[in-house]
Amino acid sequence: MAKLLLILLSLIGLCCFTKVSYAFSPSAWTKGHATFYGGSDASGTMGGACGYGDLYSTGYGTRTAALSTALFNDGASCGQCYKLICDFLTDPRWCIKGRSITVTATNFCPPNYDLPNDDGGWCNPPLKHFDMAQPAWQKIGIYRGGIIPVLFQRVPCKKHGGVRFSVNGRDYFELVLISNLAGAGSIESVLIKGSKTDWMSMSRNWGANWQSNSYLNGQSLSFQVKTTDGVTRTFQDIVPSNWAFGQTFSSKVQF
Repeated sequence: MAKLLLILLSLIGLCCFTKVSYAFSPSAWTKGHATFYGGSDASGTMGGACGYGDLYSTGYGTRTAALSTALFNDGASCGQCYKLICDFLTDPRWCIKGRSITVTATNFCPPNYDLPNDDGGWCNPPLKHFDMAQPAWQKIGIYRGGIIPVLFQRVPCKKHGGVRFSVNGRDYFELVLISNLAGAGSIESVLIKGSKTDWMSMSRNWGANWQSNSYLNGQSLSFQVKTTDGVTRTFQDIVPSNWAFGQTFSSKVQF
């Protein structure tokens, strides 16, 4: 009996260890800077280089940010979540002490090489910069400051509901926006499968949009999504066979 109990405890320990080893963990704290854009209602942040569209209806809200080149990684960082605090020791005048904000990367802050890095060229390489939606920025900074030093870390994303798939494009060109990912938030690779095909690799078109160049009309669609922390989820027949371009399908599966 004692031996059986020991084996059972070992299996439980192995199970728990395996689960933890795949969990996304916060990164170390890093120094950067943050500005804001989009107006007091963040209406100017809609759309963006990740392709999430209306950030209100897609669940991202006003807690979003555009990343500088050093962080954006040509769109591979879309969907990642960052916790920021204002570096009060560096700038006590414009920082709100003791507050933090978590934002999702939804846009790209392009460089401006006509301006120096320390005077307007905030998003120039190699600077790690967040151009945040104004309501989010004002949680940690005082409006008149305009730009503040921050400490940031990448953290696990927490999202309501499951992963969503928006199918756009045309015949022989499926452009699929994959959004609302928890955990790592960002995607490393995607496979697609029609009900009459094998699994096929998709390629990143732009931002969080992935493309396939197959004719999949009239087939139910399944996806395998691998996030940047190595976790893979399968979304079996998430898109029914009567799908049409322009539709969005919500799953019950999350990372």
